[in-house]
Amino acid sequence: MSKALSALAAVAMAGAVLVPTVAQANDMDSVVVSYADLNLASAVGQRALNQRVAVAADSLCGFADGIDYSVKQAAAGCRSAAIDGAQPAVASAINLARHGSVTVLGGAALIVSAR
Repeated sequence: MSKALSALAAVAMAGAVLVPTVAQANDMDSVVVSYADLNLASAVGQRALNQRVAVAADSLCGFADGIDYSVKQAAAGCRSAAIDGAQPAVASAINLARHGSVTVLGGAALIVSAR
């Protein structure tokens, strides 16, 4: 667990901006992941965004260290679903960055959600 907390702290210090939002739907929790500071046209920026999405999924779904198998499976499934659900927004942001049409004032963030 201390490794997970250390990794989370490192990502947070690296500039990940995770802002909890009001639930988007019944039982749906969400986190806004900012990428305004990233160059998504670069592989480094893309990896950083994907790492931020994973950290957001972890914050929504929890860590399942040292608990029973069914809870661990539920947390892993939640995390996978949250990351998969964010991928269309990640791909869109990267595509827009590659074509030079990202408007920061219009919002350089995406929402990661989990049930």
